[in-house]
Amino acid sequence: MFRLDRCSRLLTVRGFTCSVRSRSQLKLTEKCITQLKKVATDGDALRVCVDGGGCSGYQYKFSVDHEIHEDDILVEVDGVKVLVDLVSLDTLKGSTIDYVDELIRSAFVVSHNPNAEQNCSCGVSFSLK
Repeated sequence: MFRLDRCSRLLTVRGFTCSVRSRSQLKLTEKCITQLKKVATDGDALRVCVDGGGCSGYQYKFSVDHEIHEDDILVEVDGVKVLVDLVSLDTLKGSTIDYVDELIRSAFVVSHNPNAEQNCSCGVSFSLK
């Protein structure tokens, strides 16, 4: 299904090959890792995807999932897993996934996305550069 060539860092999915540098393409904060260890059961991963919608054109969606789809990239850091589909990965390259615990909400968030030009005030939607 997936083949990661460690020397060239290429991922092959259904015959499609793309360059993958998981750790440099997606960063996780310590708060994100700590919270994932609390909520994820054995085999669970945080799924991060980008979807059309929101007040700025695109929005981030987070869910806990245990199923790896054919077009997913699996990123493992310090014992936690994050799943990103290939389409969303292009938009999320270089992003930082964080966990915020505020008075009004507690949630996983994208705290820095170098590909986003404008974020809405809620921090959920954005537009691309």
